[in-house]
Amino acid sequence: MKIPTLLFKKSILSILLFSSLSAMAQEDLEKSLQMSPTRDKVSATFKSTRLINGHTNETIHKNELDFKVDHRFGDIAGSNGGIRQFFGLDNSTDVRIGFEYGLSDRLSIGLARSKGATAVQQLYEGSIKFRLLEQSSDDRIPFALTLFGSNTITAVKANTEDPASATAYENFQDRMNYVSQLIIARKFNSSFSFLISPTYVHRNFTAFRDQNSMFAVAAGGRAKLSKRMALVVDYFLPFRNKADRDYLEQVGNTKFYNPLGLGLEMETGGHVFHLNFTNATAIQEMQFIPQTTSSWLKGQYRWGFSISRRFSFNKEKHEKS
Repeated sequence: MKIPTLLFKKSILSILLFSSLSAMAQEDLEKSLQMSPTRDKVSATFKSTRLINGHTNETIHKNELDFKVDHRFGDIAGSNGGIRQFFGLDNSTDVRIGFEYGLSDRLSIGLARSKGATAVQQLYEGSIKFRLLEQSSDDRIPFALTLFGSNTITAVKANTEDPASATAYENFQDRMNYVSQLIIARKFNSSFSFLISPTYVHRNFTAFRDQNSMFAVAAGGRAKLSKRMALVVDYFLPFRNKADRDYLEQVGNTKFYNPLGLGLEMETGGHVFHLNFTNATAIQEMQFIPQTTSSWLKGQYRWGFSISRRFSFNKEKHEKS
């Protein structure tokens, strides 16, 4: 039986139309697939494992060693500063020399020795840092999470004459101090990164009426000024027990302030150099978070520096973008 001419023409038109729509749909699909973002990991949220006082989310690459020296001078102004002390350069409140090594790209360990900025001195620190989560370029994972923990042991001679002092140690356990942090960081663009870090500090032994355990929250950021230079800042808010704080202020004549640091970061190939200003006299978290007694408003801030040099033991060199 012959197909009527009209029906035949309609069939041909339908086939042509369907073919055209299919070709257009396939072309659109290919374009959309080409435009879809890939889920790459965001790298170099910060250029160093530390901002000024606090840690960043960064870890050391596998089989790489990071050598870091930190230094804090004396007060620039105030009663202990000025031209007589050459604006703090005649004094040194704290010095730290440390090493960090990458066991993997996400896990690093560290060892350090600090002078210490309080009566608790001769500090030996062991630390561990693990990238729990990494930010993705398509924002499916909008931020990075890093865990940090440290154990610091003081080797200073015990004070046997004053049982209320911070160094009246009776056994080895009294010399132990712990810090744990959850570092939440986000790289908003190539020029700006920000972090928030809930922190817990525990000291097995403290001076009379000082807190053994303390929570704090840190915030910090990095704003890129040029290809090799950036402005960095961090701030810590400790949550101190009011009764103990009032006692130490009234009886012990000790007033506490929140640590604030501002600095300039310079990257020169394998080196990262920080020139910074902060009211914190100490470098390690177990000291500057609970025991910063210097005020910016009184001129009791100091300049310091940190320099980091990284060595690679990998056969293939890793480069951060």
